[in-house]
Amino acid sequence: MPNTVPNRKVICDELLAAASHDEDIVVLCSDSRGSASLTPFFEAFPERSVEMGIAEQNLVSTAAGMAAMGKRPFAASPACFLTTRSYEQCKVDVAYSNTNVKLIGISGGVSYGALGMSHHSAQDIAAMSAVPNMRVYLPSDRFQTAALMRELVVDDKPAYVRVGRNPVEDVYTETDCPFEMDRATWVRRGKDVAIIAAGEMARHAIDAADILASQGVSATVLDMYCVKPLDEDAVVEAARDARVVVTVEEHSPFGGLGSMVSQVVGERCPRPVKCLSLPDAPVITGASPEVFAHYGLTGEGIAQTVREFLPQA
Repeated sequence: MPNTVPNRKVICDELLAAASHDEDIVVLCSDSRGSASLTPFFEAFPERSVEMGIAEQNLVSTAAGMAAMGKRPFAASPACFLTTRSYEQCKVDVAYSNTNVKLIGISGGVSYGALGMSHHSAQDIAAMSAVPNMRVYLPSDRFQTAALMRELVVDDKPAYVRVGRNPVEDVYTETDCPFEMDRATWVRRGKDVAIIAAGEMARHAIDAADILASQGVSATVLDMYCVKPLDEDAVVEAARDARVVVTVEEHSPFGGLGSMVSQVVGERCPRPVKCLSLPDAPVITGASPEVFAHYGLTGEGIAQTVREFLPQA
């Protein structure tokens, strides 16, 4: 059966579980409790829930103040606004001040579909990764989201988490979800191409590997949910054992996963690298699957790129 549980709901479930025994956990929203699937938290813990209204800068600064007083705030807002309107507050009040704020960017990437560029977040990985002290995570499915949240509710460092709006096909299962904090997950191991993906693109990378396997091409799939800190050792190992490297991300071609992987591969294990991403232009209007298909960010699109790229190695 197709998965019907979006990652944002999993975040709420984990926060509810943690808040039941940790009174310092608080949740803040910017008129987004519904779209963040956090209404159940507001109902269960009204005294630990803060609705800031459409005021993302106040959202982040208030969360930082609460963290400075010993609370564990989780501030949720659409990724497109959280990482632009409140960028200075993320940089200064959270990262520079090293306050224990977890920033939850909901409806990331092109999740908002037809609402267009104003509501897309194709720059957030680059922007947030450039800030010292800020960690950046893009979990690939509901099970990895749960594993990540169980770590974040108990640590004391700033972080940005980007999740999409809609349910995504499972990468892992409830009983088989290998997870180590700040270490990429090896989903497949191959010898021809290393496909390194983050977030929702991990599932499409696996689909590509399946297609390629049927055509005699052996592919590694590396789920780089931890974009920062990037698991450089995993990147080097994957590149060393392959002829070419292909990165896949729901992001601008500049400053994201592809840029980071290319830098590591170029410095430590030179291999041809191909970066698949959204274009440096307003994307077409459509739902996420339509956008991904148009730009070759599906299993078939990735597999085709690999087939065309391998002969050049």
